Amino acid sequence: MKLRPLTGAITALATPFKNEAVAYDDLRKLVEFQIKSGINGLVPVGTTGESPTLLHDEHLDVIRAVIEAARGRVPVIAGTGSNSTHEAVEYTRFAHEAGADAMLLVAPYYNKPSQEGLYRHFAAIAEATNRPLILYSIPSRCGIEIGVPTVERLRAKYPHVRYIKEAGGSVDRVDQLKNALGKDITVLSGDDSLTLPFMSVGAEGVISVASNLIPRQVVKLTALALSNNYAAATKLHRKLYPLFKALFIEPNPVPLKTALARAGIISSAVVRLPLCEMSAANEKILAATLDGLGKA
Repeated sequence: MKLRPLTGAITALATPFKNEAVAYDDLRKLVEFQIKSGINGLVPVGTTGESPTLLHDEHLDVIRAVIEAARGRVPVIAGTGSNSTHEAVEYTRFAHEAGADAMLLVAPYYNKPSQEGLYRHFAAIAEATNRPLILYSIPSRCGIEIGVPTVERLRAKYPHVRYIKEAGGSVDRVDQLKNALGKDITVLSGDDSLTLPFMSVGAEGVISVASNLIPRQVVKLTALALSNNYAAATKLHRKLYPLFKALFIEPNPVPLKTALARAGIISSAVVRLPLCEMSAANEKILAATLDGLGKA
């Protein structure tokens, strides 16, 4: 498989539901909307795709469905992380065989392993594929951070461990990664509101929640930053910032799915327990933000 750049605006896809099941028609519609809008890549079954509540077979079926719907037009980065190393290896092997271009590996959650345990976890997964692997550090959800020395060890032994999705909220952390590894690591923002600050110190794109809804604008934002047009990028960032924040007024992807259904991009805002629908007060705030964005 020819390696393709995994930079720019990459969408962390929502997983639409209907009648207690995955709504594959809506999923294919969402994929088509993304590709026609110029998105640079797609990530099925990440946190935004509600991977924690997908059944094992659903997890694999969604990966397969997105790969088939994309038809090679953009890279597909399958979410194959788990807090079980055995399961993460299994998911990764499946995604490799299904034709995924790369895999996104969240740090093990709840277990809280040591950095040595983290290294061994990711090393076991790296042994299962030669496709690019994107480490995913999100301490707020996992309780641990993937340490910079751990990233260095993995990159030194496994050349295909070449990316990290950084969702710890720290520009300083991006600096640490780039100072340690330079061009040997590609950093992708894990927070829409921090995409521009992260790119200003060396990140090369974002794995975005907002781009489910506004792919063209997020593509434009990253393209401007990659071309060093920070004046125009900052102006666009200011316009989009209220939406970036409103999409996290309740746990992701609850506001996102509400906005997608409101826009007619998917047919239902349903999420799976323990997530639930937005409060009426927060839904009004989201609606006002969306209306304001349309007028801006």
